[in-house]
Amino acid sequence: MFRAKRRTVVTMASVAAVLLAGALVVTLTEGSGQASGVTYVGGDNSQQVYAAGHRALAPDFTGTSLTGTPIRLASYRGKVVVLNFWGSWCAPCRAEGPTLAVLSQQYRSKGVSFLGDDVGDTTANALAFTRDIGIGYPSVNDASYSIVQDFSRVASVGYTPTTVVIDQTGHIAGLVIGKISYQSMTTILNDVTASR
Repeated sequence: MFRAKRRTVVTMASVAAVLLAGALVVTLTEGSGQASGVTYVGGDNSQQVYAAGHRALAPDFTGTSLTGTPIRLASYRGKVVVLNFWGSWCAPCRAEGPTLAVLSQQYRSKGVSFLGDDVGDTTANALAFTRDIGIGYPSVNDASYSIVQDFSRVASVGYTPTTVVIDQTGHIAGLVIGKISYQSMTTILNDVTASR
């Protein structure tokens, strides 16, 4: 009986030590883990705004839109660009689509352009998606994920959906990993458009 109680005490002491170590790691991360020049929107590290001087240059790309029109990112220089990585097969992309459609209309007058990067998809499925959702801005067909790979070298792009906000100089000013919300995107876009 003594032996059993002793095991329980040791086990509880081990658990307490692990919890204490975990609390210490969380405290240290909160105190010093935020990268210089990064603001987390709403305290969520999946929603980030980068200060000028801390922005990576967005990779230029040339592609073909879902309707066959050539698109080159460099042609948008001088404008703020919202680049959304999506696929018609992606449930969170379907959920955020109507919000992106509304935002693209609201921010057009502020000189913000929206682009999509349709990944791992067929053109027919992607066009049906954009019609159903009411998305009027162009999307590049990126069936081979080549644009995703280029962006993943400079930002946390590897999850669908991901939305990148590119400033007028062609640098990545903001990032949302996962489904966007209206509030987070307006916070990021207002910050980026105000700093022009």
